[in-house]
Amino acid sequence: MLASQGITSAQSALRELPIGLFDSGVGGMTVLRAMRGILPNESFLYLGDTARSPYGPKSVETVQEYALEAAAELLRRGIKMLVIACNTATAAALEKIRDTFPQIETIGVIEPGAEAACRATHTGRIAVIATHGTIRGRAYEQAILRRMPQAELFPVPCPLFVAMAEDGLVEGPLATGIAARYLDPVFRIPREQGLETPDTLVLACTHFPLLQSAIAEVAGPGVTLVDSATNTARAVKKILREKHLDRGSGPSAGIPLCPGSTRFLTTDDTDRFTRLGELFLGMTLAPCTVELVKI
Repeated sequence: MLASQGITSAQSALRELPIGLFDSGVGGMTVLRAMRGILPNESFLYLGDTARSPYGPKSVETVQEYALEAAAELLRRGIKMLVIACNTATAAALEKIRDTFPQIETIGVIEPGAEAACRATHTGRIAVIATHGTIRGRAYEQAILRRMPQAELFPVPCPLFVAMAEDGLVEGPLATGIAARYLDPVFRIPREQGLETPDTLVLACTHFPLLQSAIAEVAGPGVTLVDSATNTARAVKKILREKHLDRGSGPSAGIPLCPGSTRFLTTDDTDRFTRLGELFLGMTLAPCTVELVKI
């Protein structure tokens, strides 16, 4: 049957391996959450490099080093596809990882996010909020302009949002006030001056969806917020199907996964990782699924 489907025994074995994801911390769990919803038959292995988080303020060379080490750890444990669930690491290290580990299909979160932004905008005016590292690398700008050369982009670094998300400071006057500090120059002030403002806002950091309510309140009505999580999950599903590696297309289709089918690795403080992971993922993490690793 495998031969008739054009599937080798190696592909059949590979199909049962988990999808690997990594992020500088727990923000990438927003991507994992979307993938668990869209790919219910798959298993996942998530690595949060919390000991060296955040990646945003660090140099490109340092982020590349950390990202290569995270990718190597996931490959060592056995995965069938690698997802860089971090915008900063995607911007700095996607091509480096692809060159270093050509044997594994690797995808980042920027291209899916850029595609979603271009579909969402009606005016071509797109704001991008991210860490300093992502903004500095201009990867989102380049990805959007490849698809929509006429787009007008408004990049805004919002470094405090990462710490706020991880501390649970995602609603209320403090969250709204800091969001206003970052976004008023792009939205409220030009609007009061009668100028046109962006109609689309890209949450170009996997931490930022937790602050979506505060960001939306400050951006104002008529602004579409876009994050890359759902689009990344859809892109992964498409790639796995094309390569006959999705569990939903073979003999295992419909077989429910056993408890613990999502496993977690963290490089520092499993208790804090578990607590924050539950906030980002929206589910309880069993302690036995979280492992401390050194990379």
